[in-house]
Amino acid sequence: MGAEKSESFADVGRLVVYGTDEPGIVAAITDILSAAGANIISLDQHTTDPDGGRFFQRTVFSMPHLSAELPALDAKIGEALKGFRLDHSLVDASKKKRIAVMASTSDHCVLDLLWRYRRGELPVDIAMVISNHTGLDEDVRSLGIPFFHTPTAGKPREEVEARQLELLQGNVDLVVLARYMQILTEDFIEGLGVPVINIHHSFLPAFIGAAPYRKAKERGVKLVGATAHYVTKDLDEGPIIAQDVIAVSHRDTAADLQRRGADVERRVLSSAVQAHCEDRVLRDGSATIVF
Repeated sequence: MGAEKSESFADVGRLVVYGTDEPGIVAAITDILSAAGANIISLDQHTTDPDGGRFFQRTVFSMPHLSAELPALDAKIGEALKGFRLDHSLVDASKKKRIAVMASTSDHCVLDLLWRYRRGELPVDIAMVISNHTGLDEDVRSLGIPFFHTPTAGKPREEVEARQLELLQGNVDLVVLARYMQILTEDFIEGLGVPVINIHHSFLPAFIGAAPYRKAKERGVKLVGATAHYVTKDLDEGPIIAQDVIAVSHRDTAADLQRRGADVERRVLSSAVQAHCEDRVLRDGSATIVF
């Protein structure tokens, strides 16, 4: 799922188009890009049904002086697509998305994101880490990333979420729940105004509640895995972005399952964040198209 190397270069844009499928869409897009002096690097498309189904396309292109030309090009694309039932977004690929990471006491997912960020493996700027505990503050601040403690114990949820919204609103493009063990309210999600990605073990809903790996061991599971999905008002039912599993056996203890599950969670969450921040994920109702 990694991006083409050329996407990290200057003067590279990403155009995402989605809507109702009909003849002539691809030609219209390529014609307008060609007329603007753009060179297409890659083009991925999908239709749910060629006869009026839903259409999705992601085009990566290079174009001299893209940053300066982007507003005019965006207007030209909008004009060219007026005859179709389509929406589009156009971004400068060199502009990294700003993300906030929210965590609790488990550190494996947030530290993995920080490590990949430090190595330049994720096309993001981490604007802040917010936690309802303090154990991660030194690791976060050592990278020059602001850390905010918003304790939840004994505090009204409305008060906690109001403080978090104060930190987040208008400052980030994405919120990542890196094992943040609090349920977000519908008002909070709507107030954010940006997508939220969550990670959890793939035992849900079979092993809900406390000690899921112990329960899984007792049932003799043969696979453990993880799921990353967008957060909606319906708990753990948002559109899925990435999943993975590994095989386990009767020889594995509950602690082994938890350790191996944490490995999968790290990999799946970083994969989902990367895909989103490279504009590879398109929403299709309750599902996703991931190019």
